[in-house]
Amino acid sequence: MTVVPTAPTLFLEVKCWVICPTCKSIMLVVEHQQIELDYCPKCSGVWFDSGELELLLEKLDITARQLDVDGLVNAPETHTAEKKRRCPSCNHKMKKATIGHNPPILIDTCDNGDGLWFDGGELHQLVNQLTKETGTKGTQQQIIAFLGEAFKAEE
Repeated sequence: MTVVPTAPTLFLEVKCWVICPTCKSIMLVVEHQQIELDYCPKCSGVWFDSGELELLLEKLDITARQLDVDGLVNAPETHTAEKKRRCPSCNHKMKKATIGHNPPILIDTCDNGDGLWFDGGELHQLVNQLTKETGTKGTQQQIIAFLGEAFKAEE
């Protein structure tokens, strides 16, 4: 027996909210220059889906020799008293890892490779380190301008 539909098929687009792993608030999802940033306006944390941090650095012509983002997934966990957070993509507990140096910055990384979580202020610390490391004049201003443009309110 063949069933013939009598009504047109309806397709719904389901939008998922990204929940902040730190304060559980709904995060803002902003796309700018093909980079999607997830930002928590309450605690100032930033979520980078897999590959987004590298894309941001690439767009800004930053080569960070000592920044092994891909290696964070396989790196041993950094032991700390800080509470483990859940990945906003897969909801599994993330591990603590360090990125950068002088001092190392403690971030959260998804073991499944879904992305990286920076608490408020940690991304700024990384930007400061990278701009000192690259020695490129104006790089920090480029990043600040990029992030400012990404989060600019519609006029």
